[in-house]
Amino acid sequence: MRTITVVAVALMLVLAGCSQAPGVGDTTSNPGTTGTSQTPGAPASGPTEVVHPPDPNSDVLGWENGYWYNETVNVTRGDGLNDSEMDAVVNRSMARVEKIRKLEFEKPVPVKVISREQFRKQQANQTTPAKRQLFDNVKFESLMMIGESTDSVAVQSKNSGTSVGGYYSPKKKSIVVISSNNGAPKMDELTLGHELLHALQDQKFGIGSYDQSTRERHNAIDGLIEGDSNYLQYLYKQRCQNQWKGTCLTPNKSQNVGGGQLANIGPYLLKYQPYSDGPPFVKQIRENRGWKGVNALYENPPASTEQVIHPKKYRSDRPAQVTVRDRTSNGWKRLKPKGRPNFGEVGEAGLFTMFMYPYYESQGNTQIIPAQQFFNTKGNGRSLDEFDPLNYRSKPTEGWDGDKIVVYTNDNAKRNETGYVFKTKWDSKKDAKEFVAAYEKLLKYRKAKRVDGRRNTWTMPTKTGFGDAFYVQQRGNTVVIVNAPTVSDLSDVRSGAAPKA
Repeated sequence: MRTITVVAVALMLVLAGCSQAPGVGDTTSNPGTTGTSQTPGAPASGPTEVVHPPDPNSDVLGWENGYWYNETVNVTRGDGLNDSEMDAVVNRSMARVEKIRKLEFEKPVPVKVISREQFRKQQANQTTPAKRQLFDNVKFESLMMIGESTDSVAVQSKNSGTSVGGYYSPKKKSIVVISSNNGAPKMDELTLGHELLHALQDQKFGIGSYDQSTRERHNAIDGLIEGDSNYLQYLYKQRCQNQWKGTCLTPNKSQNVGGGQLANIGPYLLKYQPYSDGPPFVKQIRENRGWKGVNALYENPPASTEQVIHPKKYRSDRPAQVTVRDRTSNGWKRLKPKGRPNFGEVGEAGLFTMFMYPYYESQGNTQIIPAQQFFNTKGNGRSLDEFDPLNYRSKPTEGWDGDKIVVYTNDNAKRNETGYVFKTKWDSKKDAKEFVAAYEKLLKYRKAKRVDGRRNTWTMPTKTGFGDAFYVQQRGNTVVIVNAPTVSDLSDVRSGAAPKA
């Protein structure tokens, strides 16, 4: 099921090395968005009488189902929200989303609140077909984030159990908000507003129809979908602190208990890219062309993460078509998972994250990309900018023009032994060379050693979790990385790989 989620980890961190996921424990979606400490709505001791402003003669922006965007609702949050309280909060939040986003809801949106414990159980019960799971394992192995013996799907499921603050289902046309309070799950209005915009996007633009079949395509489209929603949430929070002060249902600091530690920050950082780069991308369009200009983006969404990372490239620099021909022998065959393409794409965001990940894993000791370039800090230099916290751009990845990852298996090889071809295209020969230089630093970080008598061939120790052979070939603006269990297998996975020196 395709769901639109709000990521709920605040990335407030000390820049000199991290031994854990930065700031894991916040339950709202934007970095640094921790809610307000004022008492939302009426006092917790019980509701007081509120006079509703007159309803309009017809449905208008800023009014939904009997509630204006700027009126107070009476709720008692201590034991969660009953049905009438939930209706009041959701309808007022819909009115507030309309007021900010200048779009009218076409129909009501069902909303429920569940505990994080319930959500984790749901995640744990999901199943993935064997071939798709194997493909996903190799994809993250190729990014050197998750080792060969680790289930990448389980890692991502645990990450979601920690970091997701809510989601909208285009299939069910409904919203789930996740509360870190297990006893009486509590509504977070900022997360609700974010997810309501996803429902509004779906009603107006049909966001469930986009092709998001690879990680690159997913992140590129989410640069618009999540960028729009995170920007809306940022504006929503500003109003909660000003015009709507004291009326928003946001967690008190004492209630901001998060979901624990991430299982692996690498996949999280990859998926987080549109949440960080998307809002500035959307904001720039709005400032130049208004909300109508943002609406028009849904007819021509970003074609790549590159276009979101570098907004000037939107519609002017489309990605190249990268093809990988199968050139295998001795029983090696392309893995073709059912229900998804038989290749992967990770884009500029994926390559950047591949080079950034060692910084976290090494607790700051290895910086293939200088950490200071990644973190967009405020004036004090120790906390991240709330609106645009991370910069997914670097010298080794800025010239990206396209990529493909193809996975190969061999029935005669040891169980779970795989190979892959990771092909990238670049804007220039210089860009390709800069990528290769950074990739060789990554190989060295993983304790890889050059193979005597073979050109551009490396082997990596088993204890690293990536114990295979690698061949790296640059020809002009194209780079091909071939992976196989042994040096002798490299030329079987791709003919011509690992030639003699």
